[in-house]
Amino acid sequence: MVDYHTANNQTSTGGVQIYMEQENDWDRDLLLDPAWEKQQRKTFTAWCNSHLRKSGTQIENIEEDFRDGLKLMLLLEVISGERLPKPERGKMRVHKINNVNKALDFIASKGVKLVSIGAEEIVDGNAKMTLGMIWTIILRFAIQDISVDETSAKEGLLLWCQRKTAPYKNVNVQNFHISWKDGLAFNALIHRHRPDLIDYDRLRKDDPVTNLNNAFEVAEKHLDIPKMLDAEDIVNTARPDEKAIMTYVSSFYHAFSGAQKAETAANRICKVLAVNQENELMMEDYEKLASELLEWIRRTIPWLQNRTQEKTVNDMQAKQEDFRDYRCVHKPPKVQEKCQLEISFNTLQTKLRLSNRPAFMPSEGRMVSDINGAWHTLEGAEKGYEEWILSEIRRLERLEHLAEKFHQKAAIHESWTDGKEAMLTQKDYETSTLSEVKALLRKHEAFESDLAAHQDRVEQIAAIAQELNELDYYDSASVNARCQKICDQWDTLGAFTQSRKESLERTEKQLESIDELYLEYAKRAAPFNNWMEGAMEDLQDMFIVHNIEEIQGLITAHEQFKSTLAEANKEREAIQAIQAEVQKIAQSNGIKLSGANPYTTITPESIDGKWEKAMAMVPLRDNALQDELNKQNSNDTLRAKFATQANTVGAYIQAKMEEIGRISIEMNGTLEDQLTNLKEYQLTIMSYMPEINTLEGYHQLIQEALIFDNQYTSYTMEHLRVGWEQLLTTIARTINEVENQILTRDAKGISQEQLYEYRASFNHFDKVRGRAPGLLSFDLHLTFLYYNSEFTRIMGIVDPNGSGAVTFQAFIDFMSRETTDTDTADQVIASFKILAADKSFITAEELRRELPPDQAEYCIARMAPYSGADAVPGALDYMSFSTALYGESDL
Repeated sequence: MVDYHTANNQTSTGGVQIYMEQENDWDRDLLLDPAWEKQQRKTFTAWCNSHLRKSGTQIENIEEDFRDGLKLMLLLEVISGERLPKPERGKMRVHKINNVNKALDFIASKGVKLVSIGAEEIVDGNAKMTLGMIWTIILRFAIQDISVDETSAKEGLLLWCQRKTAPYKNVNVQNFHISWKDGLAFNALIHRHRPDLIDYDRLRKDDPVTNLNNAFEVAEKHLDIPKMLDAEDIVNTARPDEKAIMTYVSSFYHAFSGAQKAETAANRICKVLAVNQENELMMEDYEKLASELLEWIRRTIPWLQNRTQEKTVNDMQAKQEDFRDYRCVHKPPKVQEKCQLEISFNTLQTKLRLSNRPAFMPSEGRMVSDINGAWHTLEGAEKGYEEWILSEIRRLERLEHLAEKFHQKAAIHESWTDGKEAMLTQKDYETSTLSEVKALLRKHEAFESDLAAHQDRVEQIAAIAQELNELDYYDSASVNARCQKICDQWDTLGAFTQSRKESLERTEKQLESIDELYLEYAKRAAPFNNWMEGAMEDLQDMFIVHNIEEIQGLITAHEQFKSTLAEANKEREAIQAIQAEVQKIAQSNGIKLSGANPYTTITPESIDGKWEKAMAMVPLRDNALQDELNKQNSNDTLRAKFATQANTVGAYIQAKMEEIGRISIEMNGTLEDQLTNLKEYQLTIMSYMPEINTLEGYHQLIQEALIFDNQYTSYTMEHLRVGWEQLLTTIARTINEVENQILTRDAKGISQEQLYEYRASFNHFDKVRGRAPGLLSFDLHLTFLYYNSEFTRIMGIVDPNGSGAVTFQAFIDFMSRETTDTDTADQVIASFKILAADKSFITAEELRRELPPDQAEYCIARMAPYSGADAVPGALDYMSFSTALYGESDL
């Protein structure tokens, strides 16, 4: 039986008193269930006798034999190992009351609050009060000091039972009454500690009486635990008495107390395995998230690198909209995933350091640096893609303008050439008079002048076609065909013109008398008519501009053109005066004109008609230029709005980046206060998101308006997006650093004052060396703490990469490691050795018996077979397992 002399010398007053205050079912006004009272009488009597027999006595009737207080005092001396005041030997009632009071006073001195129990009830033989008193003694001296994983008394005893019986089928201990009715739990407790005493597999759940009697008999015969219960009473009671079951089960706990050393070792191993399992889960989560993020980047980069050209501006703007959707919808969650990935990685490394585990090395290609590299490539592809879209839009816009201009000029030229081949190939000069021939010759000279004037337009058409080819216009084939047709026709016209000229010149020697006035009219009318056609063409010319300066240049040129109209009108009037002079001479000399001017088809009416048409085009051109000026003014307003918002957002991001830099250095208050303040600060920054959205809206309007530059700000949307993402990432990392410090503090048992001291020391040397303490400053600090000969070892711990700089996290890990006792590989090996009964190996059966099922299987799956000379079949090497947990350097 258990020796209480040592176990109960230390009294924990508060815990027992609180527990006893809950045990109020001994109230004198309540009635005890007869079945429960019977069970309690037997159990409590047997429990008392198990201790009284050490003094050579026992009791038969629990309420009668304690009435004089003598055996009660003796019982307390046996279980406590202490001396009580000398009892009074008189037979009078007062002597009995005094003795019982001495016993009750001793119980009270142990911090136990006796509820409704007085000496008179015990002396009078009150069965209910006597049972209540004995239950109080059992609680204090048999149950109170039971402790399992920070739970004590009843909860600790229940947890102990649950752990010990967990591997057994048909056993599920949830309480101290119904869970024990079939007797399997009692047999499981015995088999767990003494498998040689019970054949558990032969027990049947449907035979509870046999099961109970088997356990009671084995416990009494081999474990020196007296039989305190009757199998029939337990089976025939709907709900066995909880206090009787607890009393009997506590005897098993104390009987097996020698096995607690192994249980402590098992608990240590369970704790270590739980940490390892949690870390492995975090590693799996990191690998999964890293793989998904890298896969997304891998899929996205080819899309961003695709440079398939589109045919129209609308098609490219659709790509631009897809890109904007990617930046505003698809990418932001990935930015958060990347930030969370870094935070998870840092948290995992912190937990591994705190538990003395080797650092986590992700699988190849999934390091944080790999992800950052892939992310950098992604952002480079983004920048190139956006620049390509904008350049393509500009190119296509230019192409559409050139194509429209080409077709407009080609149509004008084709209209002019219509019928010219037929005119140049006719033989009218063969039957004409001299004057008619001369007229034909002069007409041909005028045509040559007109032909030369149109040479510029043909060259312009060819130049535009060439530019469309160079810019890779999608419909270059039709443009080239039309241009070739115009050029071929132009060559034909040139050949026909030369041939007709030669024919007219051969006839010219036979012809005289040229009407000089007609000729002068023709010569002056042709260039003026061509000028008017050119002016009308210019007035109809399409234009494309990107800023106010360009449209103002067009307006200035138009105003210069309008300033020449007065001089042009004088020329028109002079040409019309020539025609008027012809009419005057004809009338004066009685000449009957045959019809139109033989030297030109340009009539005064056509000149006046074109002049009026050109004059009507001038105000239309004025309106078009003014509309474009208004558009550019509107674009300039958009630029200003964007610039104002961009400058505000840029300054805000810069200020917040500087502010978070100061906050991360000058943190005050507890870590929890700092964490709360940082999260509130993060919410404040996130509340600025509407300003970013407003800026995105301005940016979208600018892109839709095809605005490509902004002289009012040096910020670009890409610059501000990156700055905003960096700001969010920085505050998230700062919060993670504080969370890791909390994790370190709690895991290492560092007090708030110690953490302040560490931070103050770190900041002091941080100021000496800049952003992080270097070798020299940290060496000076270590000189005050350790001998200089230890410096190399210590720097190898806090600065394993030899960078000459020490982070605050590494500084905390070092300082706490010097003052905090943590689980080590040696401790885990020692724990396994206890479970293995000092053997150099352990078996799967031993692991399953001593550890919870999931952790036992975890060890079995990871332990290598033991190959020593003393190996037995199924032997496992727990040394190699510990090496894997902590790394070779710790062993």
